[in-house]
Amino acid sequence: MHIQPMSQIIDAVPSQYPNKILCGHHNISSRLQVMKITNIPHWSFERVIFPGEIRLFEAVPKAILEIYDGNGVTTVPCQQISCKTIQLQTFPNSK
Repeated sequence: MHIQPMSQIIDAVPSQYPNKILCGHHNISSRLQVMKITNIPHWSFERVIFPGEIRLFEAVPKAILEIYDGNGVTTVPCQQISCKTIQLQTFPNSK
């Protein structure tokens, strides 16, 4: 499997949501996937993610990431993931 480099680093959450977190999803399947967040009022997120691609995105802790597998004709729901569980860790600068 060929791993593609990251593209489009951040998809911003509107400023009305102050508690933003940085999350990541890696499409380890051999199929195209669609990522969606639809449970946050006044904001929706939908992106295509190719096989092997890693996508970083902003969300709020209560957001649910829905993953749909593409089969060339349609998409099939396959996962729901709490964004809090895929939040990337940040580490303080060490000197």
